[in-house]
Amino acid sequence: MKIDDNDILNTAASAADHASDTHWQPDGAVDGVERFIEQMGLSAQADGVPRIAGRIFGYFIVHGGPVSFAQLAKELQVSRASVSTNARVLSSIGFIERVSRPGDRQDYYQLAESPFLRMIEGYMERMRRMQTILVQANGSIPEEMVATRRRLAQMSHFYEVAVRSNEQLLRDLGQSESSM
Repeated sequence: MKIDDNDILNTAASAADHASDTHWQPDGAVDGVERFIEQMGLSAQADGVPRIAGRIFGYFIVHGGPVSFAQLAKELQVSRASVSTNARVLSSIGFIERVSRPGDRQDYYQLAESPFLRMIEGYMERMRRMQTILVQANGSIPEEMVATRRRLAQMSHFYEVAVRSNEQLLRDLGQSESSM
């Protein structure tokens, strides 16, 4: 889906509804904030992730949290059910985390500490599981299936290099985050 400046301006026009909201930005920043959040949604969608999940992540990059499902649904103009479903996805990736407030029964979410490191760590876990699957497959695929074994070897090499590269990425990011 293609958006243009009119779509974003129409969305930004709802800023008056949020005038008393501490998360909402001053008039000059509304267009940039809305544009960023929408672009995060479109980027996520292009990667095969639900658009709303990307928009929620964009929201948390801008605002940090904590924020309730009801407030998030209102600000993003989506259903609470959609917020709930996609917040669970983002939580499982490690981008956001559930928090509570004393005396309040609602669930709140906020941007997780080091969400990008947590994303890479989750990716590393999945890659290592794939390496285990490939080792098992290599041991059980008959020798005469030469083409299959060659493809498995290529795949194994890919995951070996990817794991090694991402381990270095984690080290580099961890060092840079600790100095921020």
